[in-house]
Amino acid sequence: MEIIYLSQRVLSLAAHVTAEDCLHMSKARQSEARKFPNRAAAMEASDDAPLSPPDGKTIGDVIAQRYNRRDIVKGAFGVAAATALLGPAALAARESQTGTGTEVFSFEEIAAGANKDHHVAKGYNADVLLRWGDPIRADMAAFDPQNQSAEEQAKRFGYNNDYIAYFPIDGSSHRGLLCINHEFTNEELMFPGLSQEAMPNSFTEMTEDLTKIEKAAVGVTVIEVYRDEGGAWHVDETSTKNRRITANSLMTFDGPVTKNPDRLKTNCDPACENLRGTFNNCAGGHTPWGTYLTAEENIHGAFWTDDIDANYKSTLDPGDERRASFERYRMPSRWQAWGKYDARFNVDKEPNEPNRFGWIVEFDPFDENAVPVKHTALGRFFHEGAETVVSKDGHAVVYSGDDSKNEYVYRFVSSGRYAPGDKKRNMTLLEDGTLYAARFNSDGTGDWLPLVYGQGKLTKKASDGRYESQADVVIDARLAADDVGATKMDRPEDVQPNDKTDRIYVMLTNNVSRTVDNTDTANPRPKNKFGHIIEMVSDGGDFAANTFRWEILVRCGDPGKPESGASWNAATTADGWFVCPDNAVVDHEGQLWIATDQGKYWQDKSKHADGLYALETEGPGRGTPRMFFRVPVGGELCGPCFTPDGTTLFVSVQHPAADGTDGYADFSGPSTFENPATRWPDFEDGMPPRPSVVVITKKGGGKIG
Repeated sequence: MEIIYLSQRVLSLAAHVTAEDCLHMSKARQSEARKFPNRAAAMEASDDAPLSPPDGKTIGDVIAQRYNRRDIVKGAFGVAAATALLGPAALAARESQTGTGTEVFSFEEIAAGANKDHHVAKGYNADVLLRWGDPIRADMAAFDPQNQSAEEQAKRFGYNNDYIAYFPIDGSSHRGLLCINHEFTNEELMFPGLSQEAMPNSFTEMTEDLTKIEKAAVGVTVIEVYRDEGGAWHVDETSTKNRRITANSLMTFDGPVTKNPDRLKTNCDPACENLRGTFNNCAGGHTPWGTYLTAEENIHGAFWTDDIDANYKSTLDPGDERRASFERYRMPSRWQAWGKYDARFNVDKEPNEPNRFGWIVEFDPFDENAVPVKHTALGRFFHEGAETVVSKDGHAVVYSGDDSKNEYVYRFVSSGRYAPGDKKRNMTLLEDGTLYAARFNSDGTGDWLPLVYGQGKLTKKASDGRYESQADVVIDARLAADDVGATKMDRPEDVQPNDKTDRIYVMLTNNVSRTVDNTDTANPRPKNKFGHIIEMVSDGGDFAANTFRWEILVRCGDPGKPESGASWNAATTADGWFVCPDNAVVDHEGQLWIATDQGKYWQDKSKHADGLYALETEGPGRGTPRMFFRVPVGGELCGPCFTPDGTTLFVSVQHPAADGTDGYADFSGPSTFENPATRWPDFEDGMPPRPSVVVITKKGGGKIG
C-alpha cells in the first residue's frame, strides 16, 4: 500500500512510454529504478502508470460532468458547488461551525510532525505488543536479526504487518485472537549487508536463503492475546491457536474456477491438488460469522522472468490469449527474486501460477487445522480489503477496492443467506453469488454492474474468445470491469461499509498523473497528490440494492492552501487535515477512523508523518478530522481495529524507516539495516527497525475516542 508520488523526471518519462515499458524494466529503466531508495519504492513508481484502457469514464469524468469543470480545476467552489459536492449537511456545517472543534470526539488532538518515535493523544497509552521476529511459541528464543532462517521465520511474527482483526474468546474484549496480515518485505532493512542500490530488478545480492525467509515472513499471523487486571495487553505464547500462514502454506479453492480449472493447472501441479501460499496480504475483513478474510493485493512483483529485457511478446507466443491478462495484471515484473530460485514464481516455467493469486482468502481462526479457502467468486484483482455486511434479506455483501490507479470498486452479493449461529453453513456463502463493479453517474446516482458470463460483452462471441466461462470472468475481473463500463477510480483502497448508518465509504488515495488539461481522467483535481473520500448510500438502505447515491465526503489536502483544492469542515485545525486516505474502520459508536499512507513523498504532500484520524461523518461536524496517532518517520499506519467494547484499539505500524527518509532532516541516508532512519521500536544498537502492532488504551480505562 505504499503510494509513490513520482518525481517530475519519472513523470515525464512515464508520459512517453508504453504500458509494456512501465511493466517490464529494460536495462535503461533499471538504471532509473536504482535512483529510488529501495526496491519497494521503485516498484511503486513503476506501477504508477494506469493499465486500464484509455476509453471509458473515470471518476474524474463523472465529477466534471456533475460539477463545473473550471471550478473543479481551480479548486474554487461556490455555495451551489459545495452543496452538490459535499451535501447539504456539509454546507450547514460550514455555515454554523466557528472552527473551535466538535463534541463527537473528546480527545485532545496531537500535533502533526515527523520524528523517530510514535505519538498518541494525551490521556492514552500506546504500547508495542508485537514486533517483527517475536516468537509466537513459548519454546522459542528471542529474535536475532543477524541469524535469520526461513524455518525460524515461519514460527515468528511476520514482516510489515497490515490489517488486524480481533476475534473475542467467549465474547470477551479482554481475551481474543488477533489475525494480522503481513504484506511485503523491505530487504534493505530486514537483512544485514545488502547494498540496496544494486538490488532493484537485478537482485545480485539476494540469495536463495534470503528469498525463502521473505516467503516465510509474509502471509498471516494468528495469535492469542489478553488484557491483565492492570490493563496491560500480552501475547499468550502457550496458546495452541498461535500459527503462521505463509507463501508456502496449503490452500484450496472454491467457486467458478473449480468448474473450469484449466487456467489454474501448472506443470508442477497439473491436478490442482497442491495449491500453496498467500502473500501481499494487505487489508481484509472480519465476517459476521466469525471468520477472517485476507486480501491478496500487489501479487505481480513476485513473478519473475529470466529475460531481463522481457515484455509480453518475449514471454508468450504471438496471439497467446493470456497476453491481455498478463498485461492488465503487470505480469511478469521481476520486482522480487523469488522466481530466480523457485520455478513456481517464474512465468517462463509456470505461466498459470499467477492465476492462483489475487483472491480473497477465508479461514476460521479458531480452527488451527483449517485449510484457507480462496473464494474465486469474489474476483481476482489487487484487493485492498474485503469488508462484509448482511443485507436486509440476509445475503452476505462484500466490498473491495482494486488498489491501482484508474481501477474499480467491486461488490459481491452471495446467493445464499446468512444463518445466525451456523458458522459451518455460513462459511459456504462466499462460494456462490454475483460479482459487481461500480458505475458512478454524473447526477449523483450509481449502478452496480454485474460481471456475469453470458451477459453483454461477457460472452465468448462478444469478447473474441476471451471469456468461455465464469471462471474466465473472475480470473480476469479487471478486463470484465473494463468491458461492462465501470467507472475508473483514483486508486480505490479500503471500501468500508457502516452498518450503523447504512453508508459505504470509499478511500481514494491519489492520482498524480493528472494534468490541468487532462483533469477528466481520474479526479476533480489535476496532479491529485492528496486523494478524497466518497460516501455511498444504497437505495432503500439495503446493501444488496443494485443502485446507490454518492457524494464526496472530503477532498484531502491542506485547507490553508487554496491551490490544493481541499475541502473540509471549517472546524478542521492545522493539525487535523490529512492526505492519502488508505485504511478505514468504523468504531463501536459508528464513527469513522482513517489511516493514511503518503508513501515516499510525504514531505511534498503534507510534511508530516502518516497517522490515524477520527473523522466526523454526520451532523454539524461532518467533514471534520482530528489526528489521534502518529507513526515514526518512514512508516505507514495500517489496520486499525477496535475490541467490541471500544476500550482497546490495535494499529499496525508498517515499514518504519523506509518511506521518504532520504530527505528527512534528522538523518543522512540511505536507510538500511546498519544505518536506519529510526531504530523504532527497540531503539537498541544492532537491532533494525521492526514493523510492529501497537495497542492503545485510555489511561484509567474507558472507551477510545
